[in-house]
Amino acid sequence: MAEKIIVIDEGTTSTRTMLFAADGTPLGSAQREIGQHYPGAGLVEHDAAEIWEATVACTREMIAQAGGADHVAAIGITNQRETVVFWDRASGEPLAPAIVWQDRRSAADCAALKEAGHEPMAQQRSGLLLDPYFSGTKIGWGLKNWPQLAQAGDRLAVGTIESYLVYRLTGGVHITDATNASRTLLMNINGAGGWDDELCDLLGVPMALLPEITGCTTRVGTTDPALFGGAIPICGMAGDQQAATIGQACLSPGQTKATFGTGAFILSASGTRRPVSANRLLATVLVQEGDIRSYALEGSVFVAGSLIKWLRDGLGLLASASESEGLARSVADNGGVYLVPALTGLGAPHWRPDALAALSGLSFATGKAHVARAALEAQAYQANDLKCAFAADGVDWADLRIDGGMAANDWMAQDLSDMLDLTVERPDFVESTALGAAMLAATGAGLYPDLASAATAMRGTATRFTPAVDPQKRKTRLAGWQSALAKVLG
Repeated sequence: MAEKIIVIDEGTTSTRTMLFAADGTPLGSAQREIGQHYPGAGLVEHDAAEIWEATVACTREMIAQAGGADHVAAIGITNQRETVVFWDRASGEPLAPAIVWQDRRSAADCAALKEAGHEPMAQQRSGLLLDPYFSGTKIGWGLKNWPQLAQAGDRLAVGTIESYLVYRLTGGVHITDATNASRTLLMNINGAGGWDDELCDLLGVPMALLPEITGCTTRVGTTDPALFGGAIPICGMAGDQQAATIGQACLSPGQTKATFGTGAFILSASGTRRPVSANRLLATVLVQEGDIRSYALEGSVFVAGSLIKWLRDGLGLLASASESEGLARSVADNGGVYLVPALTGLGAPHWRPDALAALSGLSFATGKAHVARAALEAQAYQANDLKCAFAADGVDWADLRIDGGMAANDWMAQDLSDMLDLTVERPDFVESTALGAAMLAATGAGLYPDLASAATAMRGTATRFTPAVDPQKRKTRLAGWQSALAKVLG
């Protein structure tokens, strides 16, 4: 019996395919970087054809390593959420650039809808706020501004990244899973709700363009045998942040994870009860098994690892991202320097797409080590802002499970523990997003009876960080952050 699992992990900056054993042991990985295109201020695009080609190349490598398609029980897919692809139903080829989740081009549309009083209805139905971050506003913008989409007529299909990949992998199955659908601003997430007529009309998105919504452990189809030398079932899908939450085994109410990747995303499981926030946090579908939906409360920070990448590539302050840890350790403190990383606006709990980044507290004594340290410290400060908002909504964190590329930084992990005054737990295998998708695929393939069993069997060991900072020092640092943040918020 085939028991190996292939996971396609389509991120913001790279496409990767990973091979897992049925017990969650990672067996191999292939990766390709994805080009980032910035055609104007606040605009971020990807080439969906490049994503497809990278996906096929990486997946072929891992299928070969598995011993061939007949050794693979299932494929799982996890993806950068909210990013939108427009493609031709006949050829599968993209008809326009993919609009990336970081893109802010629909900010004016969102502001107009808020001004008209539509946000309470949108939040009640979708769990989200009227912000250019979400897919629906991007789709509406594209349909209004790209003539080739109107010219495509009935050939036009729209979806998020996993939807596009499944369409091309299967040769025409147009579906999306409930977690990705819940990030569009077009879905009623309450109960058994699906695409919402009023939300689609509000954002100018014809429902006929959208995929069918399905569960996360549902067998949605098989790959075209010509692609990989055999038909492989696609049995597990979730957006990257939900997949990471699952990979951290945060399935019971109150269990909380934070992923520090391109952005930082904190989700706290709330079970089958849909959470309601009074503090501008998001309610989202965590997972759907069969017809049963579980939810999470989420706070989204737009800039985390991308800040370190900007210090390296944009400013030339770092030779490599890993250098930031050594620089942070090389100085006794931040020297009064604070970096508010609003490079693409501010996410939760502020939701200010117009905010601009700021570096403050500079003097002749400031060196690049202080700036690097301020960039890492900003992650703990942003997390603490979210912790306060979660607590105000009645969800206080007992501890925090972290993952993502930045989580490998021991200095930052300890700083999170110090500033949050919490135990921080980091899995020894930090690729929780891919592991979560593997858990979903293993469940969908019948290797485990349910997701909880898969999570218990497949999650590995972890390292713990406990608070070690003087309480007064913590208080002083957080006050300095609030002062710097206030200037940005105006």
